[in-house]
Amino acid sequence: MTTRRSATPQIKVCGVTDTAFARHAASRGVDYVGLIFAEGSPRRIPPQAAAEIVRALEGRAKSVGVFTATPVDAILALAAQISLDVVQLHSSAYGDSDTARLNAHGLEVWRLLRGAPSASLPVADAVLLDGVADGRCGGTGTRADWSQAERLATSGVRVVLAGGISAENIREAAATGCAVLDANSSLETAPGVKSAERLDRLLAALRG
Repeated sequence: MTTRRSATPQIKVCGVTDTAFARHAASRGVDYVGLIFAEGSPRRIPPQAAAEIVRALEGRAKSVGVFTATPVDAILALAAQISLDVVQLHSSAYGDSDTARLNAHGLEVWRLLRGAPSASLPVADAVLLDGVADGRCGGTGTRADWSQAERLATSGVRVVLAGGISAENIREAAATGCAVLDANSSLETAPGVKSAERLDRLLAALRG
């Protein structure tokens, strides 16, 4: 991967479960707060708690609902209930028609890109690349293919880069030119328990 000068990317913190941390993240200039609704995730959040977090953001950061197998009708109902800004379809099970339906209700849509670098891009407002470990995609701390991310970003695709992003490598991640950098497990003291201190360290490393 070649290092090049790029605009400062936006930052998403995913797997947020705590209102106080969400409020802190927004105050520090984080652009997106990710709320995971996927079954089986240790960071899964109940709708009521998610709604409290969205209210606490007070519009200073956008809310991103992360889904892996939820039917689109249910996603739309939940998005309306808690005022989601963005829907992240973190599974290859969703199709282009799902993007169209969600867009029609005013929702921005990010979709996971999996497969070979030559794989067709999904129809979405942004594509997301994430690391895969033991068959699991997301929340593992495993790096995605940053070279692929840079190629897509260079070609003009809006890319959200997730997987293994930390204070130690965030400047390198920013050099890919991706629009959004998505941090999760590197900010935790335990799955779902985010550290304000670790977030501050990551932001300081990026803004340097």
